[in-house]
Amino acid sequence: MATLETAARNAAADAVAALLNNGTIVFNTAGGSEVATCTFGATAFGAASVGVATANSITSDTSATGGTVNSVLLKTSAPATLITCTATVTGGGGDFTASTLTIGAGDTVAVSSLTLTQPA
Repeated sequence: MATLETAARNAAADAVAALLNNGTIVFNTAGGSEVATCTFGATAFGAASVGVATANSITSDTSATGGTVNSVLLKTSAPATLITCTATVTGGGGDFTASTLTIGAGDTVAVSSLTLTQPA
């Protein structure tokens, strides 16, 4: 099986991360309705190290639409969907995890940390 060297992993992670500059994180219901949207900054991620890029500060949604989160979309500024993620409660093994997936209308939704990983 082929293995990516660290320089290639970093380049791949950085390329994907750059596509998210000024993009959004959209939390959706199972039916595809928006629950909340957080926003990446102009430089969404720091430079990758060992194939892992860590997000810079992400702007919270301070007035969520509300609903039960089923999936999370990482979108470019276009906005085109770049990555579709699963969402589960903490310990459920999803790409995004939270203590609850039920968001109330007007709630604040924040992303405390986010990494992109390019495997070897």
